Amino acid sequence: MFYIHQTACISPQQTFSGTEIDLSREYESANNRMKALEPAYPGIPDNILRRMAKAVRMGVGTALPLIRATGGKLPEGIIIGTANGGMEESVKFLKQIVEYNEEMLTPGNFVQSIPNAISSQISLLSKNKNYNATHVHRGLAFEHAALDAAMQVNQHPGSWYLVGGVDEMASFHYNLEYLKGSYKIEGISNKRLYETDTPGSLAGEGGALFLVNGLKDQALARLQALVTFHSEEEGAVTDRLRSFLERHLASGGSAPDLFLTGENGDNRFSHFYAGCEAIVGSAILVARYKHVCGEYPTASAFGLWLACQLVGGMPLPGHMIKRAGAAVAADKEATKAPYKTILFYNNYKGLQHSFMLVTSPL
Repeated sequence: MFYIHQTACISPQQTFSGTEIDLSREYESANNRMKALEPAYPGIPDNILRRMAKAVRMGVGTALPLIRATGGKLPEGIIIGTANGGMEESVKFLKQIVEYNEEMLTPGNFVQSIPNAISSQISLLSKNKNYNATHVHRGLAFEHAALDAAMQVNQHPGSWYLVGGVDEMASFHYNLEYLKGSYKIEGISNKRLYETDTPGSLAGEGGALFLVNGLKDQALARLQALVTFHSEEEGAVTDRLRSFLERHLASGGSAPDLFLTGENGDNRFSHFYAGCEAIVGSAILVARYKHVCGEYPTASAFGLWLACQLVGGMPLPGHMIKRAGAAVAADKEATKAPYKTILFYNNYKGLQHSFMLVTSPL
């Protein structure tokens, strides 16, 4: 696949580059929503920043530090996955059509009302005229962006590519998803998310971007394998996991150090995660993360960002641990060790599934 050299993340937690990343402290949700903690966005001119939609701000804000890290060499590609990027601006533009009778419409809302506004703004501000693509496949948008990047890296291993996932929590979209049952009806703190046995999750948002190429020198981590598929059957998911492990972990002879999942507190889909946990076995440490970022279509990008931090040596916060494996049950300090192999699983609304294998580059 590819090697990850730099990462940047804006989320409901203190994760932005340039600040001290601290996931041991959990910033709490409000009204069943987890809003991103946005930085001051250094590097974006104020006159441009004030016109940006939130998804565009988060995407550009995470991208610019990574572009600077290339030492002046522009990435050969900017590849973004998003499902909801541009929706808030779309609604504003449609309202203007009605309110102003299709006259004197504000062009800013129209320009930023499409999903590729994120990758386009990154390109414009960095003066990058290279490959530029946006993937909008709902809960697999980020995964397909990563697959796109992997194909590019396969052809040009020494070239830099910027890949990531960004989604905002637009107010109207939250209302639609709430009516569809995607979010909890009862008010609940994210710190108690997994104590409930009810449908729905907490709404989240954020952006995570990665600077990647095909060279392992000075890399943080490696995305070794990625597979995506659609299914509503638990048996199909566990079968795909078995084949994934057999193919990428020495024919099933070795095991990951950590099983990281996107479990989101929705009891309608918890059986998928339980089935996968049974496949990996009781000896493996199991952790989950969506109580710190909320649920949104590209939350798997936050999961990959977290996996990179753990491979790089960041301690696994205790509040993320669901099940201590046999190897660490007697010694909690073992959870502070770097993880050389992380198996990641995410599903979106019980239909779109993905498995990733994140490993140490060494």
